[in-house]
Amino acid sequence: MSLNDPRWGNQGNDRDRNEANQGPPDLEEIYRDLSRKWRSLIGKKGSGGQGGGDGGGGTSFNFKFFGSGIGVLLVLGLAVWAASGFYIVDASQRGVEMRFGRYTETTEPGLRWRMPYPIENHELVNLTSVRTVEIGYRGAARNTILNEALMLTDDENIINIQFAVQYILNNPENYLFNTREPDESVIQAAETAMREIVGKSKMDFVLYEGREEIATTAHALMQSILDRYGTGIQISKVTMQNAQPPEQVQAAFDDAVKAGQDLERQRNEGQAYANDVIPKARGTASRLLQEADGYRARVISQAQGDASRFEQVLSEYSKAPTVTRERMYIETMQQVFSNTSKIVVDAQSNSNLLFLPLDKLIAQSASGRDGGASVVNEPGPPMVVPPDSSRSASTDFRDRDALRNRSGGR
Repeated sequence: MSLNDPRWGNQGNDRDRNEANQGPPDLEEIYRDLSRKWRSLIGKKGSGGQGGGDGGGGTSFNFKFFGSGIGVLLVLGLAVWAASGFYIVDASQRGVEMRFGRYTETTEPGLRWRMPYPIENHELVNLTSVRTVEIGYRGAARNTILNEALMLTDDENIINIQFAVQYILNNPENYLFNTREPDESVIQAAETAMREIVGKSKMDFVLYEGREEIATTAHALMQSILDRYGTGIQISKVTMQNAQPPEQVQAAFDDAVKAGQDLERQRNEGQAYANDVIPKARGTASRLLQEADGYRARVISQAQGDASRFEQVLSEYSKAPTVTRERMYIETMQQVFSNTSKIVVDAQSNSNLLFLPLDKLIAQSASGRDGGASVVNEPGPPMVVPPDSSRSASTDFRDRDALRNRSGGR
């Protein structure tokens, strides 16, 4: 209110002042109103009226007004208390109601009501959200938790394994009441299962080719442990984040890996060389065996044929010895002469013999040959054949010796 206001000071009445006061309520005025209402409630009276002092005044309690006020407060309190029992369950949640701390039922999504606290209370459990726990690290792979990550393999090597486990809830009452710390139970079960699997596996299998198989086996083993505990948890996925030797032995392990790779390379080269040489050697050996079998069959057949031919000749010789002898001699001489060079022998004169190759004689002149000469095939020293067709006794004796030698050789 400014100084130029005509209602400044005591001008105007209280009504005009109340009408003119359009600002925030005065706290002192509110306190006075509450005091008047309280005095009217307890029936306080004084000699000075409503604003009088305390001389000669008495106090009388207004039971009717007080009872109606308490009843209204009680009804309002009961209504508020009963309304506190309403709760809403989302589509992804389940409500678990408890009466004096004891499980009663599991409610479906929607608007639900239970007895108000402290008679009953409820817990909302989300069944669809995927929860994740990390074993061997927290947040990132470099934040290693050594007491969880270091594990011993079957071949007595220590490796650093980091993996994550994702799970959901399939039974809210078991999740709330069967275990005290169900999330911690997941961590313990995951670590236990992984240590059991790694402890039965070789180091190379864990680090390289067996990572997917280890994750699958750990998933099944974890689920069996949690089901046996009745945690109401279902494992959805196990992910291997990292598997490597500890940092303290990483350099030595790299050297061992390189040596293993060199060994594998040299082994492959040796195998390639063996694959090239062995088939050739086997082919050569097979060819030699087949040639030997063929030679054996040929020799046996030839020997059997010679034996059969000798038996036939012997049979014919026993029937006609002379004829057979002559025929054998002629055949033998024909065979011998067919395999030697041809020469011309002058057997009519007693002078020195003239030996000329037949091809030379034919080349010089076909008419220069003597009619009394004979053509003889002989591999050794030259033999004089007389022009007479009849053979002497010495020649017959020599022929008989040759036949006898041939028969004895067979």
